[in-house]
Amino acid sequence: MAKTAVELAVWDCYARQQGVPLRTLLGGERTAIPVGASLGMNPVSDTVDSVRRHVEQGYQRVKLKIEPGWDIELLEAVRAEFPSIELTVDANSAYTLDMLPVLRRIDEFDLHYIEQPLHWDDLTDHAVLAKELRTPLCLDESLTSPARVRAALDLASCAVVNVKVARVGGLQSVREIHDLCVARDVPMWCGGMLETGVGRAHNIHLATMPGFVYPGDTASASRTYSRDITNEHLEAVDGFMPVPEGAGIGVTLDHRFIESITRSSEVMA
Repeated sequence: MAKTAVELAVWDCYARQQGVPLRTLLGGERTAIPVGASLGMNPVSDTVDSVRRHVEQGYQRVKLKIEPGWDIELLEAVRAEFPSIELTVDANSAYTLDMLPVLRRIDEFDLHYIEQPLHWDDLTDHAVLAKELRTPLCLDESLTSPARVRAALDLASCAVVNVKVARVGGLQSVREIHDLCVARDVPMWCGGMLETGVGRAHNIHLATMPGFVYPGDTASASRTYSRDITNEHLEAVDGFMPVPEGAGIGVTLDHRFIESITRSSEVMA
Protein backbone atom coordinates (compact mmCIF):
# COMPACT_ATOMS: atom_id res chain seq x y z
CA MET A 1 0.00 0.00 0.00
CA ALA A 2 2.92 2.34 0.66
CA LYS A 3 4.24 1.61 -2.81
CA THR A 4 0.82 2.33 -4.28
CA ALA A 5 0.57 5.70 -2.51
CA VAL A 6 3.80 6.87 -4.15
CA GLU A 7 3.03 5.36 -7.54
CA LEU A 8 -0.44 6.90 -7.73
CA ALA A 9 1.03 10.33 -7.02
CA VAL A 10 3.49 9.87 -9.89
CA TRP A 11 0.71 8.86 -12.30
CA ASP A 12 -1.37 11.87 -11.28
CA CYS A 13 1.60 14.23 -11.60
CA TYR A 14 2.52 12.90 -15.04
CA ALA A 15 -1.07 13.14 -16.33
CA ARG A 16 -1.26 16.75 -15.09
CA GLN A 17 2.04 17.53 -16.82
CA GLN A 18 0.62 16.12 -20.06
CA GLY A 19 -2.63 18.03 -19.57
CA VAL A 20 -4.79 14.90 -19.91
CA PRO A 21 -7.13 12.98 -17.59
CA LEU A 22 -5.59 9.92 -15.94
CA ARG A 23 -8.11 7.71 -17.75
CA THR A 24 -6.54 8.74 -21.07
CA LEU A 25 -3.17 7.32 -20.00
CA LEU A 26 -4.91 4.11 -18.92
CA GLY A 27 -6.85 3.66 -22.15
CA GLY A 28 -10.23 4.43 -20.63
CA GLU A 29 -12.85 6.28 -22.67
CA ARG A 30 -15.99 6.36 -20.52
CA THR A 31 -17.01 9.61 -18.86
CA ALA A 32 -19.11 7.81 -16.22
CA ILE A 33 -18.93 4.35 -14.69
CA PRO A 34 -21.66 2.11 -13.20
CA VAL A 35 -21.46 1.76 -9.43
CA GLY A 36 -22.84 -0.54 -6.80
CA ALA A 37 -23.39 -0.32 -3.06
CA SER A 38 -21.82 -2.54 -0.43
CA LEU A 39 -23.91 -2.97 2.72
CA GLY A 40 -22.62 -4.02 6.13
CA MET A 41 -24.20 -6.40 8.61
CA ASN A 42 -27.33 -4.95 10.18
CA PRO A 43 -30.65 -6.44 11.31
CA VAL A 44 -32.50 -8.08 8.43
CA SER A 45 -35.31 -5.52 8.35
CA ASP A 46 -32.80 -2.66 8.35
CA THR A 47 -30.86 -4.31 5.55
CA VAL A 48 -34.00 -4.71 3.43
CA ASP A 49 -34.77 -1.02 3.97
CA SER A 50 -31.20 -0.11 3.02
CA VAL A 51 -31.39 -2.20 -0.14
CA ARG A 52 -34.61 -0.41 -1.04
CA ARG A 53 -33.03 3.03 -0.60
CA HIS A 54 -30.03 2.13 -2.74
CA VAL A 55 -32.17 0.59 -5.47
CA GLU A 56 -34.28 3.75 -5.52
CA GLN A 57 -31.10 5.81 -5.81
CA GLY A 58 -30.18 3.83 -8.93
CA TYR A 59 -27.28 1.73 -7.68
CA GLN A 60 -26.77 -1.03 -10.21
CA ARG A 61 -25.52 -3.74 -7.87
CA VAL A 62 -26.11 -4.45 -4.19
CA LYS A 63 -23.54 -6.44 -2.24
CA LEU A 64 -24.35 -7.99 1.14
CA LYS A 65 -21.78 -9.04 3.72
CA ILE A 66 -22.43 -12.59 4.95
CA GLU A 67 -20.96 -15.12 7.35
CA PRO A 68 -22.08 -18.49 8.75
CA GLY A 69 -25.35 -17.95 10.59
CA TRP A 70 -25.89 -14.62 8.84
CA ASP A 71 -26.66 -15.70 5.31
CA ILE A 72 -29.74 -17.73 4.40
CA GLU A 73 -32.32 -15.74 6.38
CA LEU A 74 -30.86 -12.49 5.08
CA LEU A 75 -30.86 -13.63 1.46
CA GLU A 76 -34.40 -14.99 1.73
CA ALA A 77 -35.65 -11.64 2.99
CA VAL A 78 -33.82 -9.55 0.38
CA ARG A 79 -34.75 -11.80 -2.53
CA ALA A 80 -38.40 -11.86 -1.41
CA GLU A 81 -38.51 -8.07 -1.75
CA PHE A 82 -36.15 -7.71 -4.72
CA PRO A 83 -36.29 -10.83 -6.89
CA SER A 84 -34.55 -9.36 -9.93
CA ILE A 85 -31.88 -6.90 -8.74
CA GLU A 86 -28.20 -7.60 -9.38
CA LEU A 87 -27.29 -9.08 -6.00
CA THR A 88 -23.90 -10.33 -4.79
CA VAL A 89 -22.49 -11.46 -1.45
CA ASP A 90 -19.08 -10.99 0.14
CA ALA A 91 -18.05 -13.62 2.68
CA ASN A 92 -14.64 -12.16 3.56
CA SER A 93 -13.17 -15.68 3.94
CA ALA A 94 -15.76 -16.77 6.51
CA TYR A 95 -16.51 -20.27 5.12
CA THR A 96 -14.66 -23.54 4.58
CA LEU A 97 -15.20 -26.47 2.24
CA ASP A 98 -16.73 -28.34 5.20
CA MET A 99 -19.64 -25.88 4.92
CA LEU A 100 -20.49 -26.95 1.37
CA PRO A 101 -24.18 -27.68 2.22
CA VAL A 102 -24.65 -24.05 3.33
CA LEU A 103 -22.75 -22.74 0.33
CA ARG A 104 -25.03 -24.79 -1.94
CA ARG A 105 -28.04 -23.12 -0.32
CA ILE A 106 -26.47 -19.71 -0.95
CA ASP A 107 -26.00 -20.88 -4.53
CA GLU A 108 -29.81 -20.96 -4.93
CA PHE A 109 -30.39 -17.20 -4.64
CA ASP A 110 -29.54 -16.21 -8.23
CA LEU A 111 -26.47 -14.23 -7.23
CA HIS A 112 -24.24 -12.49 -9.73
CA TYR A 113 -21.21 -13.90 -7.93
CA ILE A 114 -20.01 -15.00 -4.48
CA GLU A 115 -16.99 -13.03 -3.33
CA GLN A 116 -14.11 -14.57 -1.37
CA PRO A 117 -16.00 -17.38 0.39
CA LEU A 118 -12.89 -19.29 1.56
CA HIS A 119 -9.52 -18.46 3.14
CA TRP A 120 -7.95 -15.19 2.00
CA ASP A 121 -4.72 -16.88 0.85
CA ASP A 122 -6.29 -19.88 -0.84
CA LEU A 123 -6.56 -20.76 -4.52
CA THR A 124 -6.88 -24.55 -4.53
CA ASP A 125 -9.98 -24.90 -2.32
CA HIS A 126 -11.68 -22.15 -4.31
CA ALA A 127 -11.00 -24.15 -7.46
CA VAL A 128 -12.68 -27.17 -5.82
CA LEU A 129 -15.65 -25.09 -4.68
CA ALA A 130 -16.08 -23.46 -8.10
CA LYS A 131 -16.88 -26.88 -9.58
CA GLU A 132 -19.60 -27.47 -6.98
CA LEU A 133 -21.59 -24.25 -7.50
CA ARG A 134 -23.50 -22.64 -10.35
CA THR A 135 -22.78 -19.14 -9.08
CA PRO A 136 -19.42 -17.74 -10.28
CA LEU A 137 -16.78 -17.14 -7.63
CA CYS A 138 -15.06 -13.79 -7.33
CA LEU A 139 -11.71 -13.44 -5.57
CA ASP A 140 -10.59 -10.36 -3.67
CA GLU A 141 -8.04 -10.79 -0.86
CA SER A 142 -6.42 -13.76 -2.62
CA LEU A 143 -5.37 -11.61 -5.58
CA THR A 144 -2.29 -9.65 -4.48
CA SER A 145 -0.37 -9.41 -7.76
CA PRO A 146 -0.62 -10.09 -11.49
CA ALA A 147 1.08 -13.45 -10.87
CA ARG A 148 -1.57 -14.45 -8.34
CA VAL A 149 -4.35 -13.47 -10.74
CA ARG A 150 -2.76 -15.58 -13.46
CA ALA A 151 -2.49 -18.54 -11.08
CA ALA A 152 -6.13 -18.14 -9.99
CA LEU A 153 -7.32 -18.13 -13.59
CA ASP A 154 -5.09 -21.07 -14.53
CA LEU A 155 -6.56 -23.07 -11.64
CA ALA A 156 -10.13 -21.88 -12.38
CA SER A 157 -10.33 -20.61 -8.79
CA CYS A 158 -12.53 -17.72 -9.87
CA ALA A 159 -14.49 -16.43 -12.83
CA VAL A 160 -14.67 -12.79 -11.69
CA VAL A 161 -11.81 -10.56 -10.51
CA ASN A 162 -12.06 -7.80 -7.92
CA VAL A 163 -9.20 -5.33 -8.30
CA LYS A 164 -8.12 -3.04 -5.50
CA VAL A 165 -5.24 -0.87 -6.63
CA ALA A 166 -3.67 -0.63 -3.16
CA ARG A 167 -3.83 -4.39 -2.67
CA VAL A 168 -2.03 -5.25 -5.91
CA GLY A 169 0.67 -2.56 -5.63
CA GLY A 170 -0.33 0.23 -7.99
CA LEU A 171 -1.67 1.12 -11.40
CA GLN A 172 1.04 -0.68 -13.36
CA SER A 173 -0.01 -3.92 -11.68
CA VAL A 174 -3.66 -3.08 -12.43
CA ARG A 175 -2.79 -2.63 -16.10
CA GLU A 176 -1.13 -6.06 -16.22
CA ILE A 177 -4.09 -7.69 -14.48
CA HIS A 178 -6.49 -5.86 -16.77
CA ASP A 179 -4.76 -7.06 -19.93
CA LEU A 180 -4.64 -10.61 -18.61
CA CYS A 181 -8.36 -10.62 -17.78
CA VAL A 182 -9.34 -9.05 -21.10
CA ALA A 183 -7.30 -11.66 -22.99
CA ARG A 184 -9.15 -14.43 -21.13
CA ASP A 185 -12.56 -12.73 -21.24
CA VAL A 186 -12.77 -12.57 -17.44
CA PRO A 187 -14.94 -9.71 -16.10
CA MET A 188 -13.43 -7.31 -13.58
CA TRP A 189 -14.71 -4.69 -11.17
CA CYS A 190 -13.06 -2.10 -8.94
CA GLY A 191 -13.24 -2.74 -5.22
CA GLY A 192 -13.20 -0.04 -2.57
CA MET A 193 -11.31 0.38 0.70
CA LEU A 194 -13.18 3.39 2.14
CA GLU A 195 -11.00 5.79 0.15
CA THR A 196 -11.23 9.54 0.58
CA GLY A 197 -11.49 11.72 -2.52
CA VAL A 198 -7.92 11.22 -3.74
CA GLY A 199 -8.05 7.42 -3.72
CA ARG A 200 -11.65 7.38 -4.92
CA ALA A 201 -10.76 9.55 -7.92
CA HIS A 202 -7.98 7.15 -8.90
CA ASN A 203 -10.44 4.25 -8.65
CA ILE A 204 -12.95 6.05 -10.85
CA HIS A 205 -10.37 6.66 -13.56
CA LEU A 206 -9.05 3.09 -13.56
CA ALA A 207 -12.60 1.73 -13.71
CA THR A 208 -13.03 3.40 -17.11
CA MET A 209 -10.73 0.77 -18.62
CA PRO A 210 -12.67 -1.60 -20.89
CA GLY A 211 -12.06 -4.71 -18.77
CA PHE A 212 -14.01 -3.29 -15.83
CA VAL A 213 -17.45 -4.48 -16.89
CA TYR A 214 -19.25 -4.97 -13.55
CA PRO A 215 -20.39 -2.17 -11.22
CA GLY A 216 -17.72 -1.44 -8.63
CA ASP A 217 -17.51 -0.02 -5.12
CA THR A 218 -16.82 3.56 -6.25
CA ALA A 219 -20.08 4.79 -4.74
CA SER A 220 -20.84 8.30 -3.49
CA ALA A 221 -18.31 9.62 -0.99
CA SER A 222 -21.15 10.84 1.22
CA ARG A 223 -22.04 7.20 1.99
CA THR A 224 -18.80 7.04 3.99
CA TYR A 225 -17.81 10.59 4.94
CA SER A 226 -19.82 13.56 6.14
CA ARG A 227 -17.13 15.71 4.53
CA ASP A 228 -14.43 14.62 2.10
CA ILE A 229 -10.90 16.02 1.84
CA THR A 230 -11.30 17.18 -1.76
CA ASN A 231 -12.98 20.30 -3.09
CA GLU A 232 -14.83 18.29 -5.72
CA HIS A 233 -17.80 16.19 -4.55
CA LEU A 234 -17.63 12.65 -5.91
CA GLU A 235 -21.28 11.62 -5.97
CA ALA A 236 -23.07 9.02 -8.08
CA VAL A 237 -26.06 10.07 -10.17
CA ASP A 238 -28.69 7.46 -11.06
CA GLY A 239 -26.24 4.62 -10.52
CA PHE A 240 -23.34 6.17 -12.44
CA MET A 241 -20.27 7.95 -11.09
CA PRO A 242 -19.10 10.79 -13.35
CA VAL A 243 -15.37 10.76 -14.02
CA PRO A 244 -13.79 13.93 -12.57
CA GLU A 245 -12.97 16.40 -15.32
CA GLY A 246 -9.60 18.01 -15.87
CA ALA A 247 -6.00 16.86 -15.95
CA GLY A 248 -4.75 14.06 -13.74
CA ILE A 249 -7.31 12.62 -11.35
CA GLY A 250 -9.36 15.80 -11.61
CA VAL A 251 -9.68 16.59 -7.91
CA THR A 252 -7.90 19.06 -5.63
CA LEU A 253 -7.31 19.01 -1.89
CA ASP A 254 -9.41 21.09 0.46
CA HIS A 255 -6.34 22.38 2.30
CA ARG A 256 -8.27 24.53 4.78
CA PHE A 257 -10.38 21.58 5.89
CA ILE A 258 -7.36 19.26 6.07
CA GLU A 259 -5.52 21.76 8.26
CA SER A 260 -8.55 21.99 10.56
CA ILE A 261 -8.50 18.25 11.26
CA THR A 262 -4.72 17.74 11.32
CA ARG A 263 -3.31 16.83 14.72
CA SER A 264 0.36 16.71 13.76
CA SER A 265 2.53 17.06 10.68
CA GLU A 266 6.13 16.41 9.72
CA VAL A 267 8.18 17.94 6.93
CA MET A 268 10.96 15.80 5.45
CA ALA A 269 13.66 17.63 3.50
